[in-house]
Amino acid sequence: MSKEFLSRIEKYYSNKVRQHGESPLGVDWNSLESQYLRFEQLSKVINEPEFSILDFGCGFGEYVNYLKMTLSFNKINYTGFDISDEMVKRASQKFREEVNVNFLKIEPTQHFDYVTASGIFNVKFEEVSNQVWKKYILETIGKMNNLSKKGFSFNCLTKYSDKEFMKDYLYYADPLEFFDYCKKNFSRNIALLHDYGLYEFTIIIRK
Repeated sequence: MSKEFLSRIEKYYSNKVRQHGESPLGVDWNSLESQYLRFEQLSKVINEPEFSILDFGCGFGEYVNYLKMTLSFNKINYTGFDISDEMVKRASQKFREEVNVNFLKIEPTQHFDYVTASGIFNVKFEEVSNQVWKKYILETIGKMNNLSKKGFSFNCLTKYSDKEFMKDYLYYADPLEFFDYCKKNFSRNIALLHDYGLYEFTIIIRK
């Protein structure tokens, strides 16, 4: 994806958080309940109490709060990465007293036990074709695979969404197509989750 387009994505999300603050709307979600439901699905890739994790497209770091609520956080090494300067600035300030939490504006190169991504494949803008956006997604999950040692997970809006609610600037993926791709390219241990009440799906890849 071109730097110009990524810059547009950065401005989109930076403006969201400036407008709505550190709330679900600030990262383009409707509610905290649905945001945490997504975290719950993505976290199913984790199967141990001590681990390092990369939150790929971390926003202002709300996933940290979810992990603190549900897991023994003092045994977790969390890194958040986001292309939005405003998101990283707010996240770093919000969790400045957490010694095992780090936020990055530059894409990391080191390896983590797990990598998760929530919502980063939704907004493509109307002028970008589905074919181009799909290529971008495949490139990105390839990076997530390379960065993860034990597994990774991501979600996408589903093509099975109700037609009257679908928007032209969003990307609706074929869950079976992405399941097949991950199965053939990353691991034999793949789970497709499409049963948690949202117009999306989550894919879990365990190595």
